[in-house]
Amino acid sequence: MRNSVANKVSSHGPEKREPKAVVVGGSIAGVLCAHTLILAGWDVVLEKTCRPIKGSPTGAGLSLDPLAQRLIQSWLNDPELLYSSTLPLTTDMNQATDSEKKISWTLTRDENFNFRAAHWADLHGLLYNALPPNILLWGHLFLSFCISDDKKSEIEIVGNLLVAADGSFSSIRQIFLLDLKLRSGYCAWRGVFDFSGKENAETVTAIQRAYPELGKCLYLDLGSGTHNVFFEFQIKRLNWNWYVNQAESPNLRNLVTMKVSSEMVQNMHREAEKVCVPELVRLMKESKDPFLNFIYDSDPLERIFWDNVVLVGDAAHPTTPHASSSTNMSILDVAVLGKLVANLKYQSIRLPVVSKPVLHARQMGRIKQGPVLPDCEPFDPKNPRSENYQELQQKSTPFFDDVPSLLI
Repeated sequence: MRNSVANKVSSHGPEKREPKAVVVGGSIAGVLCAHTLILAGWDVVLEKTCRPIKGSPTGAGLSLDPLAQRLIQSWLNDPELLYSSTLPLTTDMNQATDSEKKISWTLTRDENFNFRAAHWADLHGLLYNALPPNILLWGHLFLSFCISDDKKSEIEIVGNLLVAADGSFSSIRQIFLLDLKLRSGYCAWRGVFDFSGKENAETVTAIQRAYPELGKCLYLDLGSGTHNVFFEFQIKRLNWNWYVNQAESPNLRNLVTMKVSSEMVQNMHREAEKVCVPELVRLMKESKDPFLNFIYDSDPLERIFWDNVVLVGDAAHPTTPHASSSTNMSILDVAVLGKLVANLKYQSIRLPVVSKPVLHARQMGRIKQGPVLPDCEPFDPKNPRSENYQELQQKSTPFFDDVPSLLI
């Protein structure tokens, strides 16, 4: 048997049995979707192409807003597990960095942020371990689906709903929106520095002096045409992202992350020395296995639901990370889907709400990366305009504090 799976989706499931949902994609959105659909009384099969996550010293960092925290806790057997595996982010701070003098100063500061910092692998493991056994088809690849057809394949799953949680390059979305174009133009170097057992090392003490509120603050360092994101994870780990402008390349299409050569890493270090404060550069150099994360978004989709096929997460709204909204929107997607899956109002409620944050995150990225655009002046962190102060803050994101009435 090949490691592949094809799904047959039927609008009429077997009588006197739970309706079945096939969720394609086993990342955060897919695992969360399994939780909320199971609670709604559905039988769920979840496809994931790789092996179970065992935890990783590297990987992506994410921040969870208050509503996302509450929803995740409602899906866990022990709600306190979320707090024990994350750290509070009570402050959102934008700093300007002088690349010549290597100094930083505060532009905006929000001390009522109330997010929590999580490592992707930690959160995924927490959610995966809380699922019933035998939900995930590890090591399988979604091939195709058909509606009311007798097509056979190595593994056939008959279901009532197909959920595309397979990310920005969703293979299911391509079937319905073949001409949808993703937008790129820059990438992020990402890394995690583990300082357990190194608390008194010079690199650690220096970075703590430069960023004295680590452990509770989301730092954004804004330079000329670039910016860094920096915050602390649980278990003595520091997460850093450095965003770099680049021309769009067709050779990099369909890549979300990429392993890099030692030569590429050394070149990254040399370039970082030109724009980052020395303490952060030193930490970058001592971080193991940094990697490249390619940034994509798209214009808001016109549809995210077709009969018994629905899009959630980055499949529904490819989003740049600048408003800390991608994961939080995904969590709301699946929460709303769980409440509305019986009457199929998901699209009418979610589509207008996710469209505005997508465009807002794009605009935040434009401000922070400083491209020359016909519709706005380039952002200068050394001499920001008054409107920039509001635009830089996470709370300026549309629907930032919005809670859908059906989740109250």
